[in-house]
Amino acid sequence: MKKVVLITGASSGMGKATAEYLSGKGYRVYGTSRNPEKYDGLAFPLLKMDLTAKESVRSAVREVLTREGKIDVLINNAGRGMIGPVEESDEHDIEAIFNTNVFGLLRVTKEVLPGMHERGEGLIINISSIAGFAGLPYRGLYSSTKAAVMIISETLRFELQGSGIRVVDIAPGDFKTDIAKGRIYVPNRKNSPYYDKYEKVLKTIDDAVDKGLDSIEMAKSIDKIIRMKNPKIQYKIGPFEQKLLPLIKVLWPQKWFERLILKLYHLK
Repeated sequence: MKKVVLITGASSGMGKATAEYLSGKGYRVYGTSRNPEKYDGLAFPLLKMDLTAKESVRSAVREVLTREGKIDVLINNAGRGMIGPVEESDEHDIEAIFNTNVFGLLRVTKEVLPGMHERGEGLIINISSIAGFAGLPYRGLYSSTKAAVMIISETLRFELQGSGIRVVDIAPGDFKTDIAKGRIYVPNRKNSPYYDKYEKVLKTIDDAVDKGLDSIEMAKSIDKIIRMKNPKIQYKIGPFEQKLLPLIKVLWPQKWFERLILKLYHLK
């Protein structure tokens, strides 16, 4: 029987590329979007799901279970970006990014897990980020949400040992996606003490995304992980130098690491 895959945030970017690729490989793929009616001609069904609303999450998961009777693989891909100084970040925006990237991921996971327990098998793939390994300048709130995803993944991995349910965290670096469209931007005001540095960071981040890897590389990696009997807890996928970031942070003295980050973001 074909594996049934539910992937959140599949209307564009890496989510769409992954859903289309897996569909082409014979998986029964269901994607989700807050506004599925906006998208036509997809190779897979796109269900309505608002990660911030428990009933919306429950309804979408039940729809898949009604159609297929199971969910073999959950890919928690949906998320939002955010850029700006922590001090000047609006409280509503802070709540919004955590509600999507962390609480939304938990809502979907908790809704899917009972069915996996019942069958004694399943795979949960959480998409975090290389940014979750460090408190990056002007990306601190986004980095915090992705660090939380990593810890949640690791905890679930321990708690689900022996259940037949596997948990994997994928930490991507920069990919060519349209994440900038849904990203929360803290306004850069000219009277702000952060104005000049923030301006440099905005350009640095946008340039990095434009030079990122093609989303199909993520799709291929996810396909390989699904097919593995015993996948690792975490996979770092992205440009080589970005994948080195976690190792550098551990091995280098803190002062050296700080200088490197400041240099990469053109802040020194």
